[in-house]
Amino acid sequence: MPIHRILSVWFPRFGAERLLRRAIETGGPPFAVADTQTPQQELTSLSVEAEAAGLLVGQPLREARALCPDLVTRPRNRAAEAAFLRALGRWAERFSPLVGADGEAGLMLDITGCAHLFGGETGMIETVRQEAADLGMSVCCGLADTVGAAWALARFAGQGRGQGRSGDVIDQEARATRSRATRRRHWERGGPGQGEARRMEIAPPGQVYGALAPLPVAALRLPSAMVIDLGRLGLRRIAELTGQPRAVLGRRFGPELMLRLDQALGLVPEPISPAAPTPCFATRLSLPEPIGLRDDISAGLARLTDRLCQMLREKGQGARHLRFEVFRADGSLQAVDMRLARPIDRPAAMLPLMDMRLDEVEAGFGIDMLRLEAVVTARMETRQGTNGLAARDSGSAEREGALADLITRLGARIGMEAITRRHPAESMIPEKSALTLAAAWSDPASGPWPLPTSSRALLLCQPEPVNRPDEGGPGHAFRWRGQTHDVAHATGPERIAPEWWLDDPGWRSGLRDYWQVLTMRGERLWLFRAYGAQISGGWFCQGRFG
Repeated sequence: MPIHRILSVWFPRFGAERLLRRAIETGGPPFAVADTQTPQQELTSLSVEAEAAGLLVGQPLREARALCPDLVTRPRNRAAEAAFLRALGRWAERFSPLVGADGEAGLMLDITGCAHLFGGETGMIETVRQEAADLGMSVCCGLADTVGAAWALARFAGQGRGQGRSGDVIDQEARATRSRATRRRHWERGGPGQGEARRMEIAPPGQVYGALAPLPVAALRLPSAMVIDLGRLGLRRIAELTGQPRAVLGRRFGPELMLRLDQALGLVPEPISPAAPTPCFATRLSLPEPIGLRDDISAGLARLTDRLCQMLREKGQGARHLRFEVFRADGSLQAVDMRLARPIDRPAAMLPLMDMRLDEVEAGFGIDMLRLEAVVTARMETRQGTNGLAARDSGSAEREGALADLITRLGARIGMEAITRRHPAESMIPEKSALTLAAAWSDPASGPWPLPTSSRALLLCQPEPVNRPDEGGPGHAFRWRGQTHDVAHATGPERIAPEWWLDDPGWRSGLRDYWQVLTMRGERLWLFRAYGAQISGGWFCQGRFG
């Protein structure tokens, strides 16, 4: 059975260099990324200049600014960092087909049988280092037979001892002494710096123990509290740990210590979990001669639509967001986006919607390539027929499809968010009895609207004060909007209480008694009397019927 070879690629300044790698000039002020979600706003990533200034990862931002007043910081964006790590994973697939994420700032590659394509293991690592430097990223590599050993070599190769109660541990020195100690040269304190090329370590096949023996126990991916406890017992290196009785260590520190040690030495398997490839639904058409007529562009779009729909149907997906890109002969690019109100996987439904946007395309000096991509997709839903096969209710499907196509056509002109639909809501408050949702991103109400105990006004407005005597029923004449209204008939009351679990400023007046009032002028108004608990009550008008 062949020995697996695992390559760990660690980006020690991942967060900072993700933001700095596009900078034209280097050597600027110290830069750091801070996690603003923590109470102390700890530093999560540092630039080379920040490390040279004596700052440390995990240091509170307030303390870092005191040590380095010219420090420039940016808040941490975990979602953007995760997306960038996935992009680096796709880049690493040129070295191995099995690439998995390793924490938040590393990759793990199974390079078994791949190293000879890059001139051997040393040549592969040098290629990784060079291409990572071209991307603006610092990298540390470790190569061994196991995942745990490769992880340890990438992060701790060249460091003799780990954390513990020893005289040369910086974290246990006084604060002033620690700040001076961190200014030592990089190769003296073992941190990432100019000597990163010397930190690259390769454990020869079958010699994992010899490579791990001088490393600190923190290289076993143990919790920091366990590392400190081991240091108090004088167990600071892996060689000192493996010489102890396993039963004693298991009882004292639990099974996690022995599991991590066995995984690093290869006694317990630890496979790599490669990320599932993200499906890409895109097709392009290269033209032998530049084109510029609308009919030619429409014909090319029709061919692209047929290919794209075939790809979507094979995966059971439908397009929700289409992007049509036009590459001109002068090197410029124009993109036309189309958001769809329903998933579509048929050319007959997709092509007319895209064709209505072709007037926006400017050919310029000619178009030599067309590209169509389904940026956002959704699973196509089918309904079970009476015969047990997947079938569609033709009548309802056609109605839903026609409505969705209408929403798409209108949304292409005025925007999808401008087209809304009303949904029933579970609330007795008149202004909260319905929700306004975007029609393109919501489904119609599944059931009938709930009927209130009393009819509601057709037109609602903000409550407006009504001048009338506070005492007596609703039959008294009142003055509203500068006019006097005589009451012909009144129906009610309907008592509505505010939602006590919500602090709604509009309902701080407390209980309300609603009346349907018919005036002598023929107007049907919706009046209520508020019994003020927190503010003064009185009579108000909130809408009218018809």
